Amino acid sequence: MFVVYILYSPKFDRFYVGMSSSFKDRLKSHNSGQVKSTKAFTPWELFHSEDYPTRIEARFREKYFKTSAGRRWRKDNLGM
Repeated sequence: MFVVYILYSPKFDRFYVGMSSSFKDRLKSHNSGQVKSTKAFTPWELFHSEDYPTRIEARFREKYFKTSAGRRWRKDNLGM
């Protein structure tokens, strides 16, 4: 099982989209500063997540969330 997730940093008002097969461990690594792209904006909290049975499906959704159409969908459906 793979999870596509959107994290939010309330301190910096920033969002991050990612994918993992082990979400809890991945969130810990984001918050402990082990991920280069997110370490400057800790702490992170889960804003939204979706489960997918395959890596291919999860990666497709993650890439969609990072497009302009995906950002519009997130704004319209998640209130981002």
